[in-house]
Amino acid sequence: MLIELAAEEPMSPVLPVVPEIVIGLICFGVVYFVFHKKLLPAINKALDERREAIEGGMEKAEAVQAEARQTLESYKEQLAEARHEAARMRQEAQEQGASLIAEMREEGQRQREEIIAAGHAQIAADRKQAAELLRQDVGKLAIELAGRLVGESLEDHARQSRTIDRFLDELEEQADRSVPSASTEAGR
Repeated sequence: MLIELAAEEPMSPVLPVVPEIVIGLICFGVVYFVFHKKLLPAINKALDERREAIEGGMEKAEAVQAEARQTLESYKEQLAEARHEAARMRQEAQEQGASLIAEMREEGQRQREEIIAAGHAQIAADRKQAAELLRQDVGKLAIELAGRLVGESLEDHARQSRTIDRFLDELEEQADRSVPSASTEAGR
């Protein structure tokens, strides 16, 4: 019947046929109902899950970023502490090195003074020994020379000793008098 009706009446392009409108509305209602009850909730559910996943990922990213910042600050603090500790250790090492150098200098000076004192003592002992040997040799020579001059033997030991000691004492006095004048001239 619809086909007959459609064939009998001329069709207006502006006015649609009523049964087509009714069938179109029924089909649209069925599609809308299926879309609204079945597809729309599934689409909304998928969109909500995606939004929650994105927001959760952003929250996780912000939490990780905050943790990274905190870790970075912790590392910076540890690095600053390590630098401070290294500077303190370097300062201590420099101070220890300076004190060690000072101790070594003092030890070197003490050893030098001991060596000089030992040298002076050795020189004094050698001088004394040389003076004694010289005294004996000069005494023997003086006695022998005096014996030749006098023409008799001067074998008396006590007399020899007194003569030698007197002669050498006079020599030492003359040497002591000449040494201060030489040292004052050297100082000028």
